[in-house]
Amino acid sequence: MNQVPRMRFAHLPTPVEAMPRLSEFLRGPRLLIKRDDQTGLALGGNKTRKLEFLVADAMEKGARTLVSAGALQSNHCRQVAAAAARFGLDCVLVLNGDGTGAPTGNYLLDVLFGARVVLVAERADRERSFREAFELSAAEGGRPYYIPYGGSSPVGALGYAFAVEEFMGQGIDAGWMVFGTSSGGTHAGLTLGQRLFGYRGKILGISIDEPADALKSHVSALASDSSELLGDRIEFTPADVLADDSYCKAGYGVLTAAEREAVSLFAKYEGILLDPVYTGRAAAGLIDLIRKGSFGRDETVLFWNTGGQPALFAEAYQTYLLG
Repeated sequence: MNQVPRMRFAHLPTPVEAMPRLSEFLRGPRLLIKRDDQTGLALGGNKTRKLEFLVADAMEKGARTLVSAGALQSNHCRQVAAAAARFGLDCVLVLNGDGTGAPTGNYLLDVLFGARVVLVAERADRERSFREAFELSAAEGGRPYYIPYGGSSPVGALGYAFAVEEFMGQGIDAGWMVFGTSSGGTHAGLTLGQRLFGYRGKILGISIDEPADALKSHVSALASDSSELLGDRIEFTPADVLADDSYCKAGYGVLTAAEREAVSLFAKYEGILLDPVYTGRAAAGLIDLIRKGSFGRDETVLFWNTGGQPALFAEAYQTYLLG
């Protein structure tokens, strides 16, 4: 296996904890949770694993500025800003949303980390503004490094390929891994890691905002591209990817009673905080699947808590969460 540049700053391995009270309440399978909300960088989250590879790649290429984009409450952008601050890089973030009023949640942290924020009113305009911000940084001599949405590039996906190796080294048997999937990097990394390190269970992504067919195509292509960084290309197909888009019909960041219930149940029964947009929706899907009998009572299901808790303190979500 080829050696790929990596900067080790995440707090790894993240712990795996049992959730017996939630399992009992739901009368479902044995539930475990992988605490990737405790990866250490800027209150933790799954993007730290990706950034270990992305920042290393950026610095090897002589970059001086990290440029990325996302929603106003992007967990990914918060961690990009923190990584840039830690390693003495500049950071430009293109965020779509209403930036009026005092910054809250992740947006507040972006500002504290010193990122230069470009606000875009409409999500449809974000990609154009993203390209423009990158080109402006280059013209100004910033030597920018492009980090796509969610850090979901072949380089970034390596973070979750090696997360599978980490999990298997923890000696815990789980027949299912369930997590939230959107830009596809975490999903692609887990899919690649499953093949590389021999995980025999099933990997199910609960879609946050994308149709299942589109996710399967994107994730399989990304996993294939990522594999080439480590050696011979492994060709994945959409059939190798499990994705469920049953829970994202309301739209990105639009909370429903299902997300409210999921956040509340994890907090009430296990003292664990989920974020309202990603882990809240993924957990809502998991809870519904348990109630439908999709898992046997004798099975073990591992839920990846990919972080994002600062969004709990975003004014935009507080009314929804409190019902």
